[in-house]
Amino acid sequence: MEASGVFGDGCGGAGGGGKEGGATLTGSGSLSQVSGVLGSQWGDEGKGKLVDILAEHFDIVARCQGGANAGHTIYNAEGKKFALHLVPSGILNEETLCVIGNGVVVHLPGLFKEIDGLESNGVTCKGRMLVSDRAHLLFDFHQVVDGLREAELANSFIGTTKRGIGPCYSSKAIRNGIRVCDLRHMDTFHDKLEILLKDAALRFSGFKYSNDMLKEEVEKYKRFAERLEPYIADTVHVMNESITQKKKILVEGGQATMLDIDFGTYPFVTSSSPSAGGICTGLGIAPRCLGDLIGVVKAYTSRVGSGPFPTEILGKGGDILRTAGMEFGTTTGRPRRCGWIDIVSLKYCCQINGFSSLNLTKLDVLSDLREIKLGVSYKLPGGKRLESFPADLSVLEQIQVDYEVLPGWNTDISSIRSYKDLPEAARRYVERIEELVGVPVHYIGIGPGRDALIVK
Repeated sequence: MEASGVFGDGCGGAGGGGKEGGATLTGSGSLSQVSGVLGSQWGDEGKGKLVDILAEHFDIVARCQGGANAGHTIYNAEGKKFALHLVPSGILNEETLCVIGNGVVVHLPGLFKEIDGLESNGVTCKGRMLVSDRAHLLFDFHQVVDGLREAELANSFIGTTKRGIGPCYSSKAIRNGIRVCDLRHMDTFHDKLEILLKDAALRFSGFKYSNDMLKEEVEKYKRFAERLEPYIADTVHVMNESITQKKKILVEGGQATMLDIDFGTYPFVTSSSPSAGGICTGLGIAPRCLGDLIGVVKAYTSRVGSGPFPTEILGKGGDILRTAGMEFGTTTGRPRRCGWIDIVSLKYCCQINGFSSLNLTKLDVLSDLREIKLGVSYKLPGGKRLESFPADLSVLEQIQVDYEVLPGWNTDISSIRSYKDLPEAARRYVERIEELVGVPVHYIGIGPGRDALIVK
């Protein structure tokens, strides 16, 4: 998985300084200097686990987009579970610096709650995490507005986490948002926040604004500003200096490509760019510096909230996958919709991101199925095949999925650690995905634990 020449030129290449190693994990040489782990379905693929495992081979783990709507579940060496939302998943590795980039929207009460939870369990965050001074602040009222907006949409609701992500990115886009650097100017912070609150009150009759609310928020953020100060940094400078110094950087994506605001099933998407382009805009690093990008994909497919889902299994079949895979949201606890793996959408995601390899997760969840389906192509009612994943939702609502059926393996694989020891039917399933998508599977998840990983 060496980076191609264009990625190495001028950006440190795949070797150089920083942490060594990685060969035992990649199976074919170490990952490039700037690598990424991105979702390749509708989120919840298990990105956090791979980031946590790979982090010990990197100097920096960075988040580039999204906010507390990204729920990453990881486990430490003792098997203790940590649910992270804003803090990058590399935090359990003591020598790793974690960076929250400029493209992230930051809810400070939530961030401090995560920090407190980590430190109460012996995980130090001070001196090990930086927050971009260009990142936008997400306020409690953004969350209120998010709920009001969903209520307005009634039966056409997006299905957001109601964490205020969309309203915060809206503030950013119309240029009245408040950034982390504004916390250093509390004399003007009051006026900026007043504009935001009044704007929300004018737009939503259900949002009640008062001077007392403004005063209370300003006082609260004075305290937040003092606590956050040691973490604030010009992360654009930090990232580029780190690249110059040949440090190894791992970028952790939130959500996934099929939720990308440009490439996903719009409008049933998130409000940022979880695809490869979001790495550059969310961290301030040049495209030519990007190397290996790993796409994380479940052995089946899941989706939270509303929106098209061509390979969804309705009824009892979906319930079986949901229960076996414990498919309930890390952030909201909502049950996820489940279905067969969708090769059409996966190929589309691989094209957009240029993945060098895939991490196939939760293969063990399929162990009790007699047969397993792969959605290999889409066709319209008249029989016409579609060349790629369509933008038009009305087309998506009409399509029929052609399936390929493979035999199951009917045995527990959760204790297996070598690819050759997997049942032949399981290996055939993995290899058929590689054949159809054209991207190698290098990592296979066969359980939630840190060690439940096969390197192919």
